[in-house]
Amino acid sequence: MTDVLTPELLLRGYANGIFPMAETRDDDTLFWVDPHMRGVLPLEGFHLSRSLRRRMRSPDLTMTIDHQFAAVVAACADRDETWINAPLLTLYQALHNRGDAHSLEVWSGKTLIGGVFGVALGGAFFGESMFSHRTDGSKMALACLVHCLQLSGFQLFDTQFITPHLKTLGGVEIPRDNYQKLLEAALEKVTDFGALPSESRVHEVVQRMTQTS
Repeated sequence: MTDVLTPELLLRGYANGIFPMAETRDDDTLFWVDPHMRGVLPLEGFHLSRSLRRRMRSPDLTMTIDHQFAAVVAACADRDETWINAPLLTLYQALHNRGDAHSLEVWSGKTLIGGVFGVALGGAFFGESMFSHRTDGSKMALACLVHCLQLSGFQLFDTQFITPHLKTLGGVEIPRDNYQKLLEAALEKVTDFGALPSESRVHEVVQRMTQTS
């Protein structure tokens, strides 16, 4: 990878179906990743289990958008093994400052209990990472994000890889060629994730999701 990865080059990489990673937190170098099998979360196929639905109906839960982007990214990187190094932290913040990267936070009262962040480009959202400080915190954030992407007219939710956690929520793997076709179509879309309400009650979100499922 080039020694200097700029926000512009990063977006160009996403548009071409590749994304950057580091080997470890302490490794300053980055490399492009282009998986043979790509993880995606179909926006109409999100699995909202009864237990998750019940937890999201708690009246003290609030969802916010872009209120604590840096805190969400830092929480995602705060684990024993992470691919998010210092250069990526800087790049994500630069994309956020431009309006190209977003975070979604879930709060219990004034406590941040879960979140997810990623990059938006056309009608594609590239989910980077999520975290949980309470049971199902990341699942609730992901459910709220799926609903927001649907409202905004997004067509593709790229999760890069598939984990057992994502499989339980409806995530699937597709071949690279299929992914490229979906990406090409999604990039033609015009969306505005930033136009969504910046704060909502989680129980209202799950109610709307249940009505439309």
